[in-house]
Amino acid sequence: MFNVPGVLMSESNDIDEGFYSRQLYVLGHEAMRRMGTAAVLIAGMRGLGVEIAKNVILSGVKSVTVQDEGLAQWMDLSSQFFLQVSHLGQNRALISQPQLSALNPHVCVSAHTGKLNEKLLLQFQVVVLTDSSLEDQQRFGAFCHSNGIKFIVADTKGLCGQLFCDFGKEFEVLDPDGETPPSVMIDNITKTDPGVVKCSEPVNGFVDGCSVSFSEVCGMKELNEYGPVEIKVLGPDSFSICDTSGFSAYEKCGVATEVKNSKTLTFKPLNEALTDLELLVYTDHGKISNHQTLHLAFQALHGFVKQEGRLPESDAELLVALVKELNKVYKLEQLDEEVVRSLSLTARGDLAPINAFIGGLAAQEVLKACSGKFSPLQQCLYFDALECLPEDNQEDGDHALSLKKCLIRGSRYDGQAVVFGSAFQEKLGKQRYFLVGAGAIGCELLKNFALIGLGAGQGGHITVTDMDSIERSNLNRQFLFRSQDIGRQKSEVAAQAVRAMNPSMNITAHQNCLDPDSEKVYGYHFFMGLDGVAAALDNVEARVYLDSRCVHHQRPLLDGGTLGTKGSTLVVVPHLTQSYGPAKTNSRDAIPLCTLKNFPHRIEHTLQWAKDQFEGLFKQAAENVNQYLGEGAGFLERTLGRGEAEALEVLECVWGAVGMQRPRGWDDCVGWARRQWETVYNNDIAQLLHCFPPKQLTSSGLPFWSGTKRCPNPLNFDPDNVSSLSANLSSSLTDRVPTTHMDYVVAASNLYGQIYGIVGTRDISAIKSVLEKVHIPAFTPKSAVKIHLTDEEMEEDKNSGDFDTERLEELHKKLSSPPMNSSDLQMHPMVFEKDDDNNFHMDYIVAASNLRAENYDIPTADRHKSKLIAGRIIPAIATTTTAVAGLMCLELYKLVQGHKRISSYRSAFINLAVQYCVLSEPLGPRRFTVSDRSAPQVGQTAVMNGSEHITGT
Repeated sequence: MFNVPGVLMSESNDIDEGFYSRQLYVLGHEAMRRMGTAAVLIAGMRGLGVEIAKNVILSGVKSVTVQDEGLAQWMDLSSQFFLQVSHLGQNRALISQPQLSALNPHVCVSAHTGKLNEKLLLQFQVVVLTDSSLEDQQRFGAFCHSNGIKFIVADTKGLCGQLFCDFGKEFEVLDPDGETPPSVMIDNITKTDPGVVKCSEPVNGFVDGCSVSFSEVCGMKELNEYGPVEIKVLGPDSFSICDTSGFSAYEKCGVATEVKNSKTLTFKPLNEALTDLELLVYTDHGKISNHQTLHLAFQALHGFVKQEGRLPESDAELLVALVKELNKVYKLEQLDEEVVRSLSLTARGDLAPINAFIGGLAAQEVLKACSGKFSPLQQCLYFDALECLPEDNQEDGDHALSLKKCLIRGSRYDGQAVVFGSAFQEKLGKQRYFLVGAGAIGCELLKNFALIGLGAGQGGHITVTDMDSIERSNLNRQFLFRSQDIGRQKSEVAAQAVRAMNPSMNITAHQNCLDPDSEKVYGYHFFMGLDGVAAALDNVEARVYLDSRCVHHQRPLLDGGTLGTKGSTLVVVPHLTQSYGPAKTNSRDAIPLCTLKNFPHRIEHTLQWAKDQFEGLFKQAAENVNQYLGEGAGFLERTLGRGEAEALEVLECVWGAVGMQRPRGWDDCVGWARRQWETVYNNDIAQLLHCFPPKQLTSSGLPFWSGTKRCPNPLNFDPDNVSSLSANLSSSLTDRVPTTHMDYVVAASNLYGQIYGIVGTRDISAIKSVLEKVHIPAFTPKSAVKIHLTDEEMEEDKNSGDFDTERLEELHKKLSSPPMNSSDLQMHPMVFEKDDDNNFHMDYIVAASNLRAENYDIPTADRHKSKLIAGRIIPAIATTTTAVAGLMCLELYKLVQGHKRISSYRSAFINLAVQYCVLSEPLGPRRFTVSDRSAPQVGQTAVMNGSEHITGT
């Protein structure tokens, strides 16, 4: 029967930003809203179908209907993670529906157990077929093409897979690649024909013929409303535009941003696309003939099944004959018969890693179809991992392919054993592996481990460690966790989930951070008892450390990382491939201190400044006070040892917190916040302009305020200010038009109160009443103040001894005797938490950053973008995570078998936004000569396809 998909998310344009937090940075709000109106049908609930459904549901479409007439069989358990032995004989769709529904409360999930028909398909915007016949693919593909329904075919057979997309006669792609459009700060614009734009930074990313839009231009304001302008690049920091001779004269500021253009694509229906080899997209350029051969072999496989009523077993030559017959039409120059034979021998297999990879790719195509975001597959993709088979299938050993060793035995691993044999399955069960990280990739790896039976036999074991607890933002892509698990340890919940998936799993959960301090736990005996290590980490430092431990103990390492739609995998085999190696130092991301302090010119600078302010005011200051109260003279001695300049700053702050400046109540907190506002947004800027007036010239006679030095302007506090640059802050404050002046005071006063244990309020009217009584001291700039132009100047002055020694001695004397009531003076340091919208942390960061941006005429950032930058969030989506974990487990097959040829292994780089998948042979270790003998050198940083290995999860 069929349940009509319900309406949940489409009834409102609201997006649950807490749930979709990391995915929003991949897709954006508009794409998510379009997805929220889409109904999707996924036919076939075996391993591949459930992978696609899981990823699509986590991503947040309006509704998903899963269809399957079939009943659960032993073969299904090797890759269908929602099926148990107790479900054998029951309908796969009905069993899967409630568990799929639990993944995302915003998506309506229903089951259909009847046959597919045209009337059913008309109710959906996207239709996905898995485990389907070629006749059904062609029939329903033609129907969908003529009725404007996006149509996707996904299929896996053993170690091979295929993907096909038909999005209709005309499909508009709104954002082809999802990359942030490049933008540059403007230094000058001439009044000429054509106008010449001089930028304060290189125009990287701009090319002749591209279009840009202008914003924040002062003087020549006509450009702000002009719309997209085609450019011609003139030099590294300049380009020409339209005729500007009739415009107003340029004064200052401005940003030029590339305008992305949509594109319209045309697709062929399946019956036409099958004959067009130009539509093949290759995933491994060393396997072009493989993919072309598979294009014919999959069609021949359908013919074989139609003729014999089963998949081939000992019928390899019959399948080869069918492919040769097809090639009379296609006329392939290189028909790889061994690929056809391998497909024939393994086609009965149903492998979790292959389904994960193809399922991740297919689900991303569904999201493209629903949203118009990213470039869809045009139109056919084939993939094989036949190098996972024994390196020599002719040898007489445990790994030699033979039907006798690949019999179906009524086991949950039958779908895998028919490919690799029962002896290999036993070996998998005996493996002892260490998984570091139970986040997004970690969850997917554990799911795959459970399905393939890694460590699930006698003597086998999985150890997983992760020190983090589950947060709501994890639920969108870490599919082993549910809302009731929030607050629990990730490793414990993940271990519990995979035990339920496969009761034979031997797994232990730890909550340890992997670093030198943990070597008492993860020492020599621990590593020497392992068969291998898998890394699911989100930072370079941890990867480098783990890699060094694996190199030291000569243990293989599997590593994977994602960044939005991009992902990469790396396999490290002792003495065979290059290791991850030491971290490369990268100073490009470091912002000079003088830029942060005095000369910001990008929103990244103001956000980092705001975060530094947060750390200094609400964390470090409180920690220093607590250390002083607890240690007394020891703290003072240690502080003086840090240098007199730094000691003066620290002790001044401590004395203020324990002395007369300590707030006595809420009104004092509001007064402090207001005076702090005046200091940083008015007085400090006035002092800077006093030292360097707007018309200041350098010793060379050039304007001081030019290039990346943007001339600031002081702000005047206005409690009713509604800034044109203001960004949306948290709705937790009030549902009102944002006012950055008051937003800063509200957030800062509440945070200041919290570190002193004083209860605050969100009541704007009450705070305004307090502000009326706050006295703001008059400020007069001082001529003796020195403004540092470079970090070197700042460091020189810091070590010059030019500071107030008398004040330092006075503070030292005052603090020599800790107060008697020290327990009453304890403070509560704030630890920055970006994902709690009620704690004022991001409220403060956004307001503080945007006010400073107003000081310097820098375009501001909304809360969403500010959280990404200040919180250093790694954009993530379930589709990429699933695909990467699948590729990692394919390499695991090779490690367990003991493959010895480097040509058998694959490193991978994928970008699902543009369906770019490149698998290549990993680099071998560099070799050096010792005593006339060549030896491998370990510890090189892995580089693939010209890009550094992706480190996010």
